[in-house]
Amino acid sequence: MELCKFFKSIVDQDTSHIVVCDLNHTVIYMNPAAEKRYEKRGGAALCGKSIFDCHNARSCDTIKKVVEWFAADKSHNRIYTFFNEQLNKDVYMIALRDDDGTLIGYYEKHEFRNRETAKLYDFAD
Repeated sequence: MELCKFFKSIVDQDTSHIVVCDLNHTVIYMNPAAEKRYEKRGGAALCGKSIFDCHNARSCDTIKKVVEWFAADKSHNRIYTFFNEQLNKDVYMIALRDDDGTLIGYYEKHEFRNRETAKLYDFAD
């Protein structure tokens, strides 16, 4: 089985919304959680559009600066961008690189701070 199918499945099963952009700042992929989260802004129809279409000018400038920082050094791969107090989560921008370390895109990563409330190994339906 093709390895990329496994990676796609990992991203698709993630409950955090994941929006992947190329270096032209075009949305090239959204996982189902992101499609649902951004449904009012177009959901899956955002694929193929500029990420700048749904951000204000200040945010667009910041995104450009972060991508320039990613491109400046192969060790520049993660930057903290925001804390969402209401949802108790940290937000990061993450560089995406090909096998030789060349920058190919980026995505936003959300790390929730809330402790899991589900029971361990709860197989109940």
